[in-house]
Amino acid sequence: MSPHWSPLLSLLALLLLVNGAPVLLALLWGGALAPPLDGGRRWRDGRPVFGKAKTWRGLVAALVLTPPAAWALGWGWGLGLAIALGAMAGDLLASFTKRRLGLKSSAAAPLLDQVPETLIPALLAKAPMGLSWFDLGLAVTAFTLIDLLMTPLLKRLGTGRRA
Repeated sequence: MSPHWSPLLSLLALLLLVNGAPVLLALLWGGALAPPLDGGRRWRDGRPVFGKAKTWRGLVAALVLTPPAAWALGWGWGLGLAIALGAMAGDLLASFTKRRLGLKSSAAAPLLDQVPETLIPALLAKAPMGLSWFDLGLAVTAFTLIDLLMTPLLKRLGTGRRA
């Protein structure tokens, strides 16, 4: 690990990257290469499984960018991949839950929009990074506050950032 990065700051940086990578690619590429992960399928309730905002482009962005970033921070590719998979699983869980509740992709659901996509990867990173439960709480809280502050700005830029 780099002596300049504490485990907590490393985790927060990786959480911001993994959750920001899909947004960054949406800004750069617009609607290109963005077929929905659920293929437009609907669940038994007639609502989309995840919705059109959850794309293959976003999943690939997270999986491709996070492992080398973790390696650059001294944590290794494997941990980066685990964080990416955990974040994307949490994001899909939140989207699935929002659709079951009848909420649209653009509907704000504070905490549901942030906690699963940060808590799952934080739990996966806890032991390898030597983090405490308090550290995990700080990371999830910091990410949530940053996301709540940044989402209105990103929506104005046209990313449509919501689960």
